[in-house]
Amino acid sequence: MIFKVYYQESNTEVPVRENTKTLFIEGESVRDVRSKIADRGFNVEFVQEVTGAHLDYELQNEDYKVLEK
Repeated sequence: MIFKVYYQESNTEVPVRENTKTLFIEGESVRDVRSKIADRGFNVEFVQEVTGAHLDYELQNEDYKVLEK
């Protein structure tokens, strides 16, 4: 499954919407995805499974790239 992760690059700063970044990662569950990126020091705001029409929409984005771990 593909998940979209909304995060801040630093977990020591207060989250600001304008600084929120996203990445796509393949995983079995939300827990699996969080464990894969735990060593990066991100402040993870939200992890969302991407399927169906939402995935089709994201595939059209030129910045779409799945992180492989």
